[in-house]
Amino acid sequence: MIAVALLAISWAAQQPSPPAPPAEQPAAAAQPAAPTSGPEQPLPFSHKHHAGTLGLPCETCHVQSRSGETLSIPQAATCMKCHQSIATDKPAIQKLAETAKSNSTIRWTRIYELPSFVTFSHKTHLAHGNTCQECHGAVATRDRLFKETDLSMKWCVDCHTTKKASTDCNTCHTLQQ
Repeated sequence: MIAVALLAISWAAQQPSPPAPPAEQPAAAAQPAAPTSGPEQPLPFSHKHHAGTLGLPCETCHVQSRSGETLSIPQAATCMKCHQSIATDKPAIQKLAETAKSNSTIRWTRIYELPSFVTFSHKTHLAHGNTCQECHGAVATRDRLFKETDLSMKWCVDCHTTKKASTDCNTCHTLQQ
């Protein structure tokens, strides 16, 4: 009887410990980031107003390159196509007009930027029915943008797997020969 008890104790000691219960997260960590948590930009810009309220499609301001592989981050000349006559009394639009007049670059703070070893084609993704929101989040509901999606390799591979797109390395990476 004692031998059986010792054997049971010995066996139990060799078993892995059950995982510890997850640490309780503060309430704020469980909530999505607030729409104003993104970086301050050199000029105020509300995607909520432009894409949401006004219903402007993304490509109105984010113009495709000649190849279509990339989309631009708008500069003052693009904005001035509308703002030469809209909201011209607002200080931010006046600053925008001065930037356009001096042909200066607006140094927007990037929200998403892929590593240089990743090849990404907006043209290919849009042609296959992907939407801007799938990668960039619900920008049409945001006054200030923040990073809403991971865009890590795992995130992209999961999306490719779900959509039955290629997960071969050379789909997104240029392989050295």
